[in-house]
Amino acid sequence: MDVRVRNNVTITGADDAPTVMLAHGFGCDQHLWRLVARQLEPHFQVVMFDHVGSGSSDPAAWDAQRYASLDGYAQDVLELVRVLDLHDVVFVGHSVAAMIGVLAVASDASRFSKLVLLTPSPRYLDDEGYRGGFTGPDIDELLESLESNYLGWSRQMAPVIMGTPERPELGDELTDSFCRTDPSRARVFARTTFLSDNRADLGRVRVPTLVIECAHDSLAPREVGAYVHEHIAGSQLVTLDATGHCPQLSAPDATADAIAVFAR
Repeated sequence: MDVRVRNNVTITGADDAPTVMLAHGFGCDQHLWRLVARQLEPHFQVVMFDHVGSGSSDPAAWDAQRYASLDGYAQDVLELVRVLDLHDVVFVGHSVAAMIGVLAVASDASRFSKLVLLTPSPRYLDDEGYRGGFTGPDIDELLESLESNYLGWSRQMAPVIMGTPERPELGDELTDSFCRTDPSRARVFARTTFLSDNRADLGRVRVPTLVIECAHDSLAPREVGAYVHEHIAGSQLVTLDATGHCPQLSAPDATADAIAVFAR
């Protein structure tokens, strides 16, 4: 299968410029990067794609067993950079795609120069000495609600995740993105996302890394950003004056600026 078709790859910007690869999170697709991509394109080659099971990826590529682990998505990323013959890639992963990037770079860093983790979380579930933001019952309730009524869950949760009640159009856009995702595939990706624990993988990262968090984020509280920063040697931490889990929509200028400064 042609990976360009499998992952609906889009390449824009300057051909001879450094490459920035933008990877979306759960329930999203590459369209949610458009405001950031627009600002990066004059200075970078911008590569965007849809994870299998999301957006306009090839439905025939879906494999519930492969994508029950973030490793399946990470292997897709490694295959993309090899087939597209990309080098010195600055990988930008939003939300769960941040950990997909961690796994890809930890497995084979040869084609990556830098890593940007936008509102990352290595584990959403609280643990002893670690605050992920959710208790066990929280996660159970979230997954049960998602599995029993995905569209209803999407309409309820998207505005909460976006965190911008004064700008309801942003919550509506995230809701629409969630609702475009096939529910059966979304359920698999949700369990993969919210039950993952990649804390031990942070120490395997050996490329310069930028952690971008928001000042107020219901899905990834400030303690999570501090934890990721502390456990990736030499990483930088930037806190955006923004609310919510999707600053590429709610604060695209600040998000693009942080990525560009670090990528250069």
